[in-house]
Amino acid sequence: MGKLKQKGKAGAATNYITRNKALNKLQLTLADFRQVRLCILKGIYPREPKNKKKANKGSTAPATFYYTKDIQYLAHEPILKKFREHKTFLKKLTKALGKRQLSIAKNLEKNKPFYTLDYIIKERYPTFIDALRDLDDALCLIFLFSTFPSTEKITSEIVTNCQRLSLEFQHYVIRTRSLRKVFLSIKGIYYQAEIKGQQINWLVPYQFSHSVPDDVDFRVMTTFLEFYQTLVGFVNFKLFTDVNLTYPPKLDTLKYEGAAGLNSLVDKMQVEPINHEEEKAQKLESEKRLETLPEKLAKIKDKEITETEDQSYNSTIDTIDVNESIIDDFTEQTSNQNTLQEQEVSSQTQTYTYRDIQLMSDAISKFEKLFSKCIFYLSREVPKYSLEFVIRSFGGLVGWDDTVEIGSPFKEDDERITHHIIDRPITKELIPTRVYIQPQWVYDCINAKNLLNTKPYQPGKALPPHLSPFVEYEDGDYIPVNDAELERNEGNEENEENVEQKIKIDIKNENTSEGEKVFDEDEDTSDVNDINNETDEEELIHQKELEAEARGISFSEYQRMTQEKKKALVFVANGTEEMEAVISIDVLRRGEIEVCVAGVSLGDKQYATCNRGVKIVPDIQPSDFSKFDALSYDVIVIPGGMEGAKTLSSHSDIQRLLSLAHKSGKFVAAICADYNYQEDRVVVDNKVITSRGPGTSFFFALKIVEELMGKEMRDKISPALMLPP
Repeated sequence: MGKLKQKGKAGAATNYITRNKALNKLQLTLADFRQVRLCILKGIYPREPKNKKKANKGSTAPATFYYTKDIQYLAHEPILKKFREHKTFLKKLTKALGKRQLSIAKNLEKNKPFYTLDYIIKERYPTFIDALRDLDDALCLIFLFSTFPSTEKITSEIVTNCQRLSLEFQHYVIRTRSLRKVFLSIKGIYYQAEIKGQQINWLVPYQFSHSVPDDVDFRVMTTFLEFYQTLVGFVNFKLFTDVNLTYPPKLDTLKYEGAAGLNSLVDKMQVEPINHEEEKAQKLESEKRLETLPEKLAKIKDKEITETEDQSYNSTIDTIDVNESIIDDFTEQTSNQNTLQEQEVSSQTQTYTYRDIQLMSDAISKFEKLFSKCIFYLSREVPKYSLEFVIRSFGGLVGWDDTVEIGSPFKEDDERITHHIIDRPITKELIPTRVYIQPQWVYDCINAKNLLNTKPYQPGKALPPHLSPFVEYEDGDYIPVNDAELERNEGNEENEENVEQKIKIDIKNENTSEGEKVFDEDEDTSDVNDINNETDEEELIHQKELEAEARGISFSEYQRMTQEKKKALVFVANGTEEMEAVISIDVLRRGEIEVCVAGVSLGDKQYATCNRGVKIVPDIQPSDFSKFDALSYDVIVIPGGMEGAKTLSSHSDIQRLLSLAHKSGKFVAAICADYNYQEDRVVVDNKVITSRGPGTSFFFALKIVEELMGKEMRDKISPALMLPP
């Protein structure tokens, strides 16, 4: 008879250990255990046993449990010894500083204990593929901290290191063309790259000004970040060396300080390609051998023919004997043949032919060169940090405005530019050799793996839905129709119908005699097609109205949003009053009026220096105002300022534009240039809006909003401004 099991000596009672017992075993206090980074670095976390009462040896008191093996594993961890040494170091340092023993404190600081995480990386990830599989969270956290400002909790060294690691990883993705999917969400931009057969997803936040919250425990996040920095550093080193690049890559300090981003990294090969004369000699020898190859093949074929004639007679005799044996064992043979056929069919369904593999590789190589024939120029309002990474990952060339970053390979007036990405109304003259698009076109092309039609993405148009490429739709699911994809499909269908129609006409012409005519069947149906197109447009409009209603937008608000927006033109010059210019621009944009800032007589500079030193970068600087289309704007605004007013008043072309706009029924608004003097803050007389100084700038701009957008819009934006009555 076996021994009886004692209570608490086996099972859950020995597999789990409470936190208090773990503290006693590790000789740590509760505060040290909570602050210690060992559990995070080693990947140890609390566990939930199936039966807490058995795990706690009959006690029902609440407790936190860990695996006993994990705690035993931590007890022999070398980093735990380093943590204890660091704790004693802090005690000695505070004691020396308290006694003002500065020399001892300096010696302690020089001999401060430190630790490395290299061996932990090797323990947690035995192979490089394992490290790639766990790279998603690491990249998300590193890209997040790269956008943070430096504070007391987040040092500048951490931020710069995260920026360097993120740039290196993006540089590898660009170099190897590994990017596969992109999605713009509310949280940020999702990316997916395929590296060594592993799909890696990460999230990059939008580059807005961050306010660091106080209720976030940054100690835990920085501990994870410390481990992830080491992990990504090892991964980047391995990836760079695999493609024969030196690591870390060289950094152009001038470009990096000028916020050049990805353009600041410089490639350098580890081993230069070797070209010897021996290779040429080997090629000549191989060519000579190829010339004599047909004669040798002919001799081999003659030998094979003679051998096959001799073997054919023997094979016929063998087949007769085999057939007789098959007749005796008919049932067993047929069953074996059926099983073999099933195995062959199953193996055939799982394998791919060489043709399939070749087609897949051709599709991937074509996808990786999606933008290879495109040259993009980025306006300063679009997200350059994302568009540059995405476009260069698919072989495109990118240029940008010098006010955003330095180091652009070409300027805006370059004739090679094929696509101009802009996210504001077009105020300049269009260049016919390029296409003007909104940024979403680039991301939708990547997800569609094809260059889409650019018409639905033109500036000022309502964009088609941006669908997530990470969602797998099943039968019966609702899939929003992409307008660009719809137009492309409609074009393909029309081409197919035209081909079919031509075939029908050719057949009829063959069947009819010479004097007979063949009439087109679609001549009578042209009116019906026009009616169908109108009904389709009505259905699309109705569908968009329903989608707006589902988002909580009222019908009147939707009508106002779909109407053509009002436009305002604001002139600035050197010496303009900054309050009057900036407040007017801000309030007008709050009132959903498209504002274009035009610089006048700025010379070679890209900005206007205002009355008190504030610099304003205008949207446009027309070189010839005589060709400027001022009638496309609903209001022309002229801020005050003594020097700026003199510059604008002495400009003959601007005076001509103002008179032309006023005669055409457009509004003209100015501060410190009263058209009809009254005691009111703002005066409107014959479509001329005037005001009396910087203090009335808010009321001046609100009056413009009221005249263009209505009193409802003014009442909507006024409470947020907190203006006095």
